[in-house]
Amino acid sequence: MKKYLTAFIFILTALTSCGKTVGTDSDISEVSETETSATSTEKTTEIHTTTKTSVTSVKAVSNDVPESVVLVTADTVEVYEDVTTAEFVTDTNVEIIYGYVSLDTSELGEKSVDIVFEYEGGTYRKTVDYTVTDTTEPLVLNSGWNPYSIIGQPFDVNSVVGFVDNYDRNPTVTYTGDVDTSTVGAYPISVTVTDSSGNYTSWDMTVFVVNEKPNPTDDNTRVNFSDFMNTYNYENISYGIDVSAWQTNVNYDAVKAEGVEFVLMRIGYCYGNINMDDYYNNNIQNATDAGLDVGVYFYTNANTEEKAREQAQWIIEQLDGRKLDFPVAFDWEEWENFQQYGMNINDINNVFYAFCDELEKAGYSGMLYSSKNFLESVWENKINRPVWLAHYVDETNYHGEYAIWQASAYGRINGINGDVDMNIRYNNMSLQ
Repeated sequence: MKKYLTAFIFILTALTSCGKTVGTDSDISEVSETETSATSTEKTTEIHTTTKTSVTSVKAVSNDVPESVVLVTADTVEVYEDVTTAEFVTDTNVEIIYGYVSLDTSELGEKSVDIVFEYEGGTYRKTVDYTVTDTTEPLVLNSGWNPYSIIGQPFDVNSVVGFVDNYDRNPTVTYTGDVDTSTVGAYPISVTVTDSSGNYTSWDMTVFVVNEKPNPTDDNTRVNFSDFMNTYNYENISYGIDVSAWQTNVNYDAVKAEGVEFVLMRIGYCYGNINMDDYYNNNIQNATDAGLDVGVYFYTNANTEEKAREQAQWIIEQLDGRKLDFPVAFDWEEWENFQQYGMNINDINNVFYAFCDELEKAGYSGMLYSSKNFLESVWENKINRPVWLAHYVDETNYHGEYAIWQASAYGRINGINGDVDMNIRYNNMSLQ
């Protein structure tokens, strides 16, 4: 019995594969056609055991494609686009084999892929060329939120705008118009960001030359937590807050008495070096003691997958096996001058994926925190992690899925001095 079982396992291992396949099938010289079974029986005085051994027959793959074959494919694909060979074929009279194989779109230029197919009883392979192109213009992230230049100092447009490209990690920015930094005044200019493929985005803005930059005004209306709960008196939700060192000493018994059911707290942040939030230890202990559900977030400016993994490992060390009620939130907000980080859109998404992957190795999971704007324009979330949406409006019009909505940054509640973010957790949305 043991020797037959070993043979069966070996054959299954040889015939089974998993995961996403990327590249060509140029090494395929034969394909599986059918699978049959042969039965052998061992007999003893009291036991009858039957073992089935799989036998697979194969057919040779020919490169001599009949002239009557129709196999029309796209000439170009967009860089980083997820395209399978089946999707690549636009017109055909054959049956594609290995249609799940993804085209290589990781860089610009000429590529080729082998398409294996069946036609009139035969199996064939045809090598098809394609071109990976970039036809997407750069994305403006900050069109001039603080367009101020100090009198007497050179004006640098790159320092007052933010942008990113889908492929180019170093787009160029130029402007037309005059900015006289020797004279206080308002100066209209036209700004253009151009990527390495020649795609560009332009917009108009006004630069203000000033003696000193003005302080931002705060005319936001404060909202009592009780009013917040009354406004969003929905079914199957929970109410919560998120805190950091900005809230200093929180009285969690008091906030619980006000109706808070969960708290998300900053565990740390990174600006060059990783630092623990000054109030994290107090927050996690006191919130837990008060009987609140707890989760953590990490404020990051990681621009490589390696840095993201290092930060995730640091979080794992600090948690030291502590059970959380929420995934660990990844909080990346450095959009104002994003180009300084040398990333494209694909890169920053891969940074998030690496962060989540590292957490999962230790039994934790990740969650994406971001505003509506960047969830719609930058984040792709191909790994389908839960989303914590920040959108400070009465009713959000974000159409993606989200498990938590940070609806206000101007909450007031007993137990906290000053402002606090107020959140809604949709209990029917999975956090897994």
